[in-house]
Amino acid sequence: MSILKNLLFALLVLVLACKPSSGPNGDDGPNTDVPGYTDETFFRTDGQEILNRQGEPVVIKGFGLGGWLLPEGYMFGLNREGYTAASDMYENVADLIGESDAEEWIQRFRDNYVTEDDIIQMKEWGADHVRIPFHYNLFYDIENEEFIEEGFERMDELLVWCKRNLVDVILDMHAAPGAQSEGDISDSDGEARLWTESETYWPITIKIWEKIAERYKDETIIIGYDLLNEPVTPEPYGNVDLANFYSQLIPAVRAIDKNHILFIEGNYYATTFDLLTPPFDDNMVYAFHKYWNQTDQGTIQYLLNIRSQYNTPLWLGESGENSNPWFYETTRLVENLNIGWNWWTHKKLETITSPLSAPTNANYEKVKEYWNGNGARPTAQEARQGLFQMAEDLKLDNTIFRPDVVAALFSPSFGSSNLPYTDLEIPGTIPAAHYDIGTNGVSYFDREYKRVSSDNSQNTGNIGWEFRNDGVDIQSSENPLTEYNVGWIDDNEWMEYTVNVTAGTYDMVASVASSSTGGKVAIYKDGALISNEVNVPNTGGFQSWQNINLGSNTFEEGTYTIRVVAITGGFNLSFIQIN
Repeated sequence: MSILKNLLFALLVLVLACKPSSGPNGDDGPNTDVPGYTDETFFRTDGQEILNRQGEPVVIKGFGLGGWLLPEGYMFGLNREGYTAASDMYENVADLIGESDAEEWIQRFRDNYVTEDDIIQMKEWGADHVRIPFHYNLFYDIENEEFIEEGFERMDELLVWCKRNLVDVILDMHAAPGAQSEGDISDSDGEARLWTESETYWPITIKIWEKIAERYKDETIIIGYDLLNEPVTPEPYGNVDLANFYSQLIPAVRAIDKNHILFIEGNYYATTFDLLTPPFDDNMVYAFHKYWNQTDQGTIQYLLNIRSQYNTPLWLGESGENSNPWFYETTRLVENLNIGWNWWTHKKLETITSPLSAPTNANYEKVKEYWNGNGARPTAQEARQGLFQMAEDLKLDNTIFRPDVVAALFSPSFGSSNLPYTDLEIPGTIPAAHYDIGTNGVSYFDREYKRVSSDNSQNTGNIGWEFRNDGVDIQSSENPLTEYNVGWIDDNEWMEYTVNVTAGTYDMVASVASSSTGGKVAIYKDGALISNEVNVPNTGGFQSWQNINLGSNTFEEGTYTIRVVAITGGFNLSFIQIN
């Protein structure tokens, strides 16, 4: 960048910084102006459709920025009661490294988790909007009864990024005052006080939404407000209480903001909408969530019936965590039914189910094991180093990209044709785990390919839970020549690899491991058998690797599809070498 450009950029930053922004009362509105952004109209509903700012029906597709403004313990490897809710995590960080360092860590965590680079990247993948799950305490201090300007400024900054990159926004109250469920995801202390102490917490919730509406009523980059994430009313409360809550909240918001769509979630994790009909508003959407079930229309037919009967749009406001074929089948199911979706979530620690996986580190592992009850308390120095390194590694540039996840959500060819996972050359080595991108029956075939249960003991996706999120079972390998191997191979399962070939005659070798005899492997090129059907020996164990000769073949120059077939399973495969 030239000196002149640097000076102009600095001047622009100074001008924006000096422009008056809203104070605690929001009198002047937020400073979210972006040069070149001129839209002055809003998304709205029309019958069963969501219309964009140009008045055109749209099926929106986006990501939830889960974990950012409301950390959920499972995203960071935590599973012990008392350590997975957001407030617990903050308290436990302070316990290890002190209040001052904990405050600094929280800021680093938030600064790194989502940046403008993340927004740009999601846009490039194909997302047109982001859902922003926030904790109410980002905006409001209950103890002091004060609004928090710093929280609004962070949201304002996000809106500027989204305006610059034309990515729309839905604001989502993910943790309400008092907690809307008994679970950690609402930062509950074990009691859903939004319902059991409604006289205290309903007015506070309404007050916060009134302030949000006051501040953002004119912000056209915002599609709308997701008023309450995944309410779960405890007995003896029920849908009548949820309906009463909405009947008080919605008029309060509408008295200030008549512009934005209101997204209304059902009870029991946004799955039931009894007593929430007819619609509360003429510019609202019923927002449902879908996890851990099948991908057929029957699973959402009751929602389609609501849409048809009440002429109100639907939106899949949260889904994910399953395997890639489930992602693909679910998104295409709802898209074909004219329902938009938002995927949970764009980034987690050490994951295969999100597009971005942040790495862990040795000292954070000590912290995690201590919090999970499996290790000794780390020193303050170890804890600080581990936590701050974890926060640093949340930056986009430090994460590992999972292209298979993005393809399952956005690629038009995922269900029909292969897309190379990486560049593979012959002569060369083909790592078994680098099979092409595509769904089951397209780039691979696995007998149990689709994960539909949250019970890991019933995991029928990637049993090894490593590297990729398909039906192929992948694990870390002890073979020094490859990082991962394909395991749990069953009869007639196969993987395909797109390869670029330099003409020549080559020997073909497979690296295999097995604790028994009976396995048999073969190689096909563009559908034609090019190897012997070779028996896999007992190598002494599933991580005791041995090369077996598959014969030789003459290749002409070009690009081919190599298919590796387990005629009979019962072995692990590390790589195919064609040299």
